[in-house]
Amino acid sequence: MAVLVLYATVEGHSRKVATHIAEHLEDRRYVALLGDVREPGFTVPGTFDAVFICAPVHLGRYPEPIARFIEDWKDALVLVPTGFVSISLSIQSDNPEERAAARTFPEKLSRRTGFYPSHVHHAAGALKYLEYDYFKRLLMRQIAGKEGGPVDASRDYEFTDWDALNGFVDDVIAEIRG
Repeated sequence: MAVLVLYATVEGHSRKVATHIAEHLEDRRYVALLGDVREPGFTVPGTFDAVFICAPVHLGRYPEPIARFIEDWKDALVLVPTGFVSISLSIQSDNPEERAAARTFPEKLSRRTGFYPSHVHHAAGALKYLEYDYFKRLLMRQIAGKEGGPVDASRDYEFTDWDALNGFVDDVIAEIRG
């Protein structure tokens, strides 16, 4: 079985999530092709047994290349089980309203593109303090402080639940074998 794992990334965490998915699939003896949607060169998504798409949410939106890719390939994507991984810090917020808002992002993308993935997973992202410029670091520390999150900007923080992500991948794959 061959699985396409695609991503767009802003700070690198979505690439890490997509790489983890590809490695998890390979550990289970599947062929996984990993690719950035912003780079040409991969084959038609509908020729795979499943597709995973990983995308971060920044300022309430996914990167534009994700939306364009889904719009361009929705006719092929609808032919295979598709797992969409929405990556945001808001999904792990203590504020239920923020978590609820984070759960709406995939639906908004689907309404825009006309494609509704068969499976959606919400993964918490990462605070990449060491990679932020001065102003973004200040802003993210302020947001994290309001949320009761880590504010020590001398290191990065990762909040992704890797076991839950593996379970999601296994559920999508079970549909194929099913």
